[in-house]
Amino acid sequence: MEPDLLALLWAGLVSATLALLVIAYKLGLLHHLIYKMEPDSPKHGGEIVANVLKAHDVKFVFTLVGGHISPILVACEKIGIRVVDTRHEVTAVYAADAVARLSGGIGVAAVTAGPGVTNTVTAVKNAQMAESPVLLIGGAASTLLKGRGALQDIDQLSLFRTLCKFSATVKTVRDIAPVLRKAIMVAMSGTPGPVFVEFPIDVLYPYHIVNKNIAAKSGSGIVSKLLKWYLQMYLQNLFVGAWEPTDISPLPVVFPKATVSEMQRCVELVSRAKRPVIVLGSQVMLPPTPAQSLREALEYLGFPCFLGGMARGMLGKNNSIHIRNKRADVLKKADLVILAGTVCDFRLSYGRILSKHSNIIAVNRDHKQLLKNSDMFWKPKIAIQGDAGSFLVKLANLLTGYTSPLEWTWSLKEEDKKIDKINREKRTEKMLKYLNPLNILYCLDEIIAEDSIIVADGGDFVGSSAYILHPRGPLQWLDPGAFGTLGVGGGFALGAKLCRPKSEVWIIYGDGSVGYSIAEFDTFKRHKAPIIALVGNDACWSQISREQVPMLGSSVACNLAYTDYHIVAEGYGGKGYLLNTANENHTEDLLMEAKMEAHGGNPILINVLIGKSNFREGSLSV
Repeated sequence: MEPDLLALLWAGLVSATLALLVIAYKLGLLHHLIYKMEPDSPKHGGEIVANVLKAHDVKFVFTLVGGHISPILVACEKIGIRVVDTRHEVTAVYAADAVARLSGGIGVAAVTAGPGVTNTVTAVKNAQMAESPVLLIGGAASTLLKGRGALQDIDQLSLFRTLCKFSATVKTVRDIAPVLRKAIMVAMSGTPGPVFVEFPIDVLYPYHIVNKNIAAKSGSGIVSKLLKWYLQMYLQNLFVGAWEPTDISPLPVVFPKATVSEMQRCVELVSRAKRPVIVLGSQVMLPPTPAQSLREALEYLGFPCFLGGMARGMLGKNNSIHIRNKRADVLKKADLVILAGTVCDFRLSYGRILSKHSNIIAVNRDHKQLLKNSDMFWKPKIAIQGDAGSFLVKLANLLTGYTSPLEWTWSLKEEDKKIDKINREKRTEKMLKYLNPLNILYCLDEIIAEDSIIVADGGDFVGSSAYILHPRGPLQWLDPGAFGTLGVGGGFALGAKLCRPKSEVWIIYGDGSVGYSIAEFDTFKRHKAPIIALVGNDACWSQISREQVPMLGSSVACNLAYTDYHIVAEGYGGKGYLLNTANENHTEDLLMEAKMEAHGGNPILINVLIGKSNFREGSLSV
């Protein structure tokens, strides 16, 4: 035989063999040699999902029910994971986000296919920008029917590739545990963030149900026989090895840390500083650094501190190193600025408020956030990709015997007190027809419990509350974060109340934002989550109106009505109060009564009719 012919035959044989191996792999024939098939087993994939979540210390799964995910919900309930159903899928993700922030673990939401998944997009993006580790579980059409016009079948993975750190679809039952373990590890590692795992319906239901729904019609032709054989192989590939023992324990979580040399350089800079300032962002509250250890480190250093995001409250109500006002002016005067998990985005005027004469130490887990806008408006002296909380604790430990420049801190605190006094005087200003919003907020600050969690959801009224309300401790303030999302209130409060059932949970709503989640009063009532909502009702999207009217001469689309939100809440099972000029003199009594009602198990909404204030004049909404 000619050598060329032999080579050609050999190449053909190799190609055919490889093709057969690929087909065998696709159909799971190779797994048949390794694992056994159990067609009579009543088990289903939802049970594996539940067991993995349990192994990762998940206590709540937030959901809006749908047939695609029913096996997961039923299995979770059976093993003691609390299933909390909401009135909108976006609320389920917000609640999972709150649980992640408050517990330091993974927050979990499960939603049905198609519109159930698409309804979560805003909340997932919010979690991404807030750096919250959220696992979104999405139902999907069966693998066999993808792209064939099945009910609610869309390309869901494409929606989340830019929003999530990890997105995957589970193709067989035996893949459930490894895919979920990886997803949770990725969500928690490095810079935390959301992940998405899609579960086609045929990997969740038991074998006998799936078999019944995909069985081919009987026929004697070769095509019918081939189709029947293919479907049988497909089915066996789904379930072969499904119930073999597998590891469901958590994978190690990793995150960057400052190096020894980086720490030493920082010590040298800090020890020479005369006017140091620390600006703390949400990242400082991430595990593994305990909040108390971080507070002790900051108090030892004695530097003036500005707290933002989830860092609000970590120094208590009236700490001598906590500065709340005139941040831009202080940063211009500082000779050393430590940006601890803080980003030079719009919140720091893209870095423009930092002085070119200041030594800047930036610490952030995310490299892009660490150096954002450093090519334009600011330059770090030292940039560390690492965990901000552990960095500050190490810094304090290395500065043994260090004495902070106390006069600098005292002078800033005195200026802070003067501004607070001026702001407090504004509460006495009388308004025609409606209540002074600042007085309402000061009254609230005086009566909230020490363990209260404050959820901020709104624009103008909530912006004022950020200056007036003082969270009493760490992880007692929840706001959307950098995305500025309206509508987080119901979900954040639900997650917070379930995490800390003995704490008071207050939602500070604007009358615009309350419309997004007021239906969740039904959820609060059904799931025994007696939160208290305070609505600053000025019948307007005031944060927008303040700029739009003087700039463009029209209030179009800015005006609302003095709606009876307290009655709406009662329609959903809550208890409503109206606070206006008629009962203004009993404001504190009404707030205390509302607290007592909540302690008795009723979710509360206080509808406060407020007037316009110039307190936030000059603040921008874009």
